[in-house]
Amino acid sequence: MTAYTAVPVASSFPVPRPSTVLLAGCLLLASRAWAAPQETVIPIENVRMDYAQVLRVEPVYQTLHATRTEQQCDPPADPSAQGKGFSRIVGAVRNALSKNASSAPPQEGGSCRMVQVQREFRRPIAYDVDYLYKGMKYRSRLPEDPGNRLRVRVSVTPYVSPSDH
Repeated sequence: MTAYTAVPVASSFPVPRPSTVLLAGCLLLASRAWAAPQETVIPIENVRMDYAQVLRVEPVYQTLHATRTEQQCDPPADPSAQGKGFSRIVGAVRNALSKNASSAPPQEGGSCRMVQVQREFRRPIAYDVDYLYKGMKYRSRLPEDPGNRLRVRVSVTPYVSPSDH
């Protein structure tokens, strides 16, 4: 292994004062800045948040179809066969208290059958929003209804054409 030792070296140049070194450094930097072309650093993106006025909101619906089986009974041919007054009330109470209360009781004198019934359900899945920002109209599809104001992200980036460099 080699060991190194520091040896003072005699210099033929005088040692400058600290204020002279500082002044020389500033002059050197100034001369380089003056001689070198200015390099401008352009940020990738200038972004800010603002609000736009909502003009119109139109929901976009998803339509779902479902089929289920229900009991459908035809009315009796003779209206006098339905029962009147007190006997009708007693029949309704008896059917409500029976063990099969969940199933619909067949009507007397009518025929009942199981039929398939189609149902259609619509639910909003998005909203088409027309809004006004700085005099320009825009449209966006959003997951929620924004109300009467819409927060927008404004980004400004300069355009540099290929022939400019």
